[in-house]
Amino acid sequence: MKILVTGGLGFIGSHTVVELQNEGFEVVIIDNLSNSSMEVLDGITAITNKKPHFEKLDLRMKSDVQDFFKRHDDIVGVIHFAASKAVGESVAEPLMYYENNISTLVYLLQELRGLNKKNFIFSSSCTVYGQADELPITENAPVKPAESPYGNTKQIGEEIIRDACRVNGDIKAIALRYFNPIGAHSSTEIGELPIGVPQNLVPFITQTGIGMREQLSVFGGDYQTFDGTCVRDYIHVVDLAKAHVVALQRLLDGKNDSNYEFFNLGTGTGSTVLEAVQSFERVSGKSLNYKIVDRREGDITAAYADTSKANSVLGWQTTLTLDDAMDSAWKWEQKIRTK
Repeated sequence: MKILVTGGLGFIGSHTVVELQNEGFEVVIIDNLSNSSMEVLDGITAITNKKPHFEKLDLRMKSDVQDFFKRHDDIVGVIHFAASKAVGESVAEPLMYYENNISTLVYLLQELRGLNKKNFIFSSSCTVYGQADELPITENAPVKPAESPYGNTKQIGEEIIRDACRVNGDIKAIALRYFNPIGAHSSTEIGELPIGVPQNLVPFITQTGIGMREQLSVFGGDYQTFDGTCVRDYIHVVDLAKAHVVALQRLLDGKNDSNYEFFNLGTGTGSTVLEAVQSFERVSGKSLNYKIVDRREGDITAAYADTSKANSVLGWQTTLTLDDAMDSAWKWEQKIRTK
């Protein structure tokens, strides 16, 4: 069965491609290489002994998207990762985020209608909950006004998919609301590979640890948490990738309860930024140079998942720890800096 993975050379996308190919799926990757590298394709191939089909394509170009689906009309499922994803950057560049994250989704859904099999997995985010009233966050938590344009694009994206499913009853979709993916594949063939200054915590930690960055800035030390830093639910990217395969199989097997479903994907445990730093220091044996600075606009105090719905309905659960993730991220950083 042929599966389209958009943004398939990105961090989560590449790990999901590996898990799909390990389960016997034929994968077609679309990526515009704006925040990824062709070397990732070699890494996927090295792990799975199978090279996925790849097309460099910008999903903002509607005519190119239409042409792609004319040539690949036998696709039975789409997993949509391709999007800009940094909270801070979205605050500074909101229009770029709305163009890249919303128009591309619409173009994909328009073409999905022409396929015989209309199965769609959406890369969503816990940012749809905003500053939650209760922790851990369940799927019943209200979707509040977003704290950032990035979060808003995920809220709007889910609304668009829900509306499309409502009027096109043969479209089946699952939105997966990620918490904080980190880590790398145990083979060190693929991992997080930000272009330029990292927008996410862990690659900034590992780059500081290896000497690329002079110092890690910890944004805010006065939050209402036990050590004053933000709490997040850090999930190993391999655990996260496996959830996409499980969710896709649910749609392919017709086991979905409705044609639009959504699930939280996290570990169910919150860790502060300083606990993440301490985890890195523990697995690397290095002391990290960091400084607590002013809060960053768009950040919330705490977010961690109640994963009971994904555990019971999808039959999925995490198996890897924060230290596992940090250890794999550190080994990946060491490998790519010694090439």
